[in-house]
Amino acid sequence: MESIQIGYMPPANEITADNVMQLVMYGQTKAFDFVVSPINSPNYSRVLFPGESPQSPSLVAWRAGQEAFKPEDLVLRTADHTDYIVGTLSDWQDFDSPDARVRLHSELALKQQFNWAAHLGLGGVMLPYPPSTQSLANYGRVLTGSLSMLAYTSCWFKVPCMDEILEANVSEDLQGMKSWERWNSLRNMAGSESKLGIALELSGALPSDQVLDRWFAEPVKAIILSEDIFLTNNKGYPVLSKRHQYVVRKFMKYKPAFILSSSSLPKLVLDEFSDDSLEQSMASPHADYIRYLHRTQEAPGVIDQFATGYQDYLQAPLQPLQDNLESSTYETFEKDPIKYQQYELAVEKALLDRPVPTNGEPDVTVIMVVGAGRGPLVNCSLRAADKARRNVRVYAVEKNPNAFVTIQNMKANLWGDRVNIVFSDMRTWKAPEKADILVSELLGSFGDNELSPECLDGAQKFLKPDGISIPADYTAFVAPMASNKLHADVSAFKDLAHFETSYVVMFKAISLLAQPKPIWTFDHPNWTDIPMDQDPLSNHHNIRSGSIEFTSETSGMLHGVAGYFESVLYKDVMLSINPATHSPGMFSWFPIYFPVKTPLYIPTGAKVVLDFWRLTDVRKVWYEWQVRCSVDGVGEINATALHNVGGRSSSIGLY
Repeated sequence: MESIQIGYMPPANEITADNVMQLVMYGQTKAFDFVVSPINSPNYSRVLFPGESPQSPSLVAWRAGQEAFKPEDLVLRTADHTDYIVGTLSDWQDFDSPDARVRLHSELALKQQFNWAAHLGLGGVMLPYPPSTQSLANYGRVLTGSLSMLAYTSCWFKVPCMDEILEANVSEDLQGMKSWERWNSLRNMAGSESKLGIALELSGALPSDQVLDRWFAEPVKAIILSEDIFLTNNKGYPVLSKRHQYVVRKFMKYKPAFILSSSSLPKLVLDEFSDDSLEQSMASPHADYIRYLHRTQEAPGVIDQFATGYQDYLQAPLQPLQDNLESSTYETFEKDPIKYQQYELAVEKALLDRPVPTNGEPDVTVIMVVGAGRGPLVNCSLRAADKARRNVRVYAVEKNPNAFVTIQNMKANLWGDRVNIVFSDMRTWKAPEKADILVSELLGSFGDNELSPECLDGAQKFLKPDGISIPADYTAFVAPMASNKLHADVSAFKDLAHFETSYVVMFKAISLLAQPKPIWTFDHPNWTDIPMDQDPLSNHHNIRSGSIEFTSETSGMLHGVAGYFESVLYKDVMLSINPATHSPGMFSWFPIYFPVKTPLYIPTGAKVVLDFWRLTDVRKVWYEWQVRCSVDGVGEINATALHNVGGRSSSIGLY
């Protein structure tokens, strides 16, 4: 298990240039990973030049950058141990003051502090939370223009999870959203791709889960816990309430640092002759407790273990008709026990439902596995036949020449005469007989995004009139979502094309603004649109569209659309990556992410409409999408552009 970083933050007004190195030694003695200290002393507020004329020589010189820090301005005067220190900025700086001089001098002071922090090589800089009644407009402008000065130093904006002043008249279930709203206004100015992170301060009273969920989609780099919110157990050790334990453990999955803040300054210098010298030299019990919570987290499940390294990583969906999959890709999918367990069960039930032969009729059930890959579904079908005690004749059809080598070996060494192997595209193969059961695993993260409908349209002519397709149907689901990280990663490409491309992603730092809803379904076999024994003349019957409305329970930023699927393999046997019905332990498919170029602010209670189209021509299939937001009594308040018009940026090739 990865280690956890824990820091210590004493009262800023009690740290001086004289005791800051003692603070460092205290932190090391108590086994903290870093300490938090002010960069400047209160004396630095002199740069406001109260009462001085605009023509004052000292004021003019300082504005012109001709005056460096004075020693008495600084708490951190040297680069000693600065990689162990996170610095905090002065809280007297008022970027949105009605006084023009205070605004200007606060800005110049911030830039001087950033320069000094970068020069020292501080591990990080923490920005103060402005007064609740104050605008953040100028603060955001100043910060956005100054972040580039911190090339190698992290920058965290300190935010309380509950702003007591702003939340005074807010309903209990929405308390905490005002703090998020303030952060969001600052982040929107800085841009989602900026290096600005969050130091989130957890209070004694915590927001509801739906409010906290917004923070999981944000760049929370540190969690601040005041020692005052800890309880004392019957053994005298500090502990957190059950609710705080739950929240802290949930944040631990996102790997932030933790900062223990104290309302009083402890004895920084160890007195080896005192009665409590042993206790002074022991690690912080509060920090030990946080480490205990980290050690005793629930062990990662199968999906989490498989997803290591893939979480919030943008991957292009597979194009199995255009590209031949590599052996490693097949191997990855074949490790999923749940998917093949469900396929085997579906085939077994389908075999048991076939009529029992009478009057000397042939007792062999013909199974065709189309898109056989390296043979896992063939193995499933043979095991299912053995369990159902039915005689089967299996055809394994595969167009990938490299995968076909593997199934040649499987036939020679394992399957024998029970399986006929065919090297062909299922859409063009001329089958020697009709199938009772057609089995395929052509599903993508959105159900149809790897062209399962088009492939099975060409293969269903192999089926008998009463034949069974496994899967029988699949439904795409969509939900509005927030993810600062994913949007920033797409923004980093700096072009339109990447915003008009869908990505397969193992979601982690995301927040759904509403629960997923179904948008369209494909059923197989499709005797309605395709005459028996024939190929379709066009692909127009596979066009789909939908406009799905959601109501946002809390405000949030919409960075895109999350896509999922549910599939009925046969009767009650299902596969699903929809969060509400997810097949336990299945990891073959990650969700799909459709980004929007310009994030939308979604107010509490707003109606969000996701418009989606699945379109096609003779060469390709593509998706187009847009998002609209409206408020009752006001109407539509914002909307995105239509993305990927005509498949100009991304599509799935039919050949």
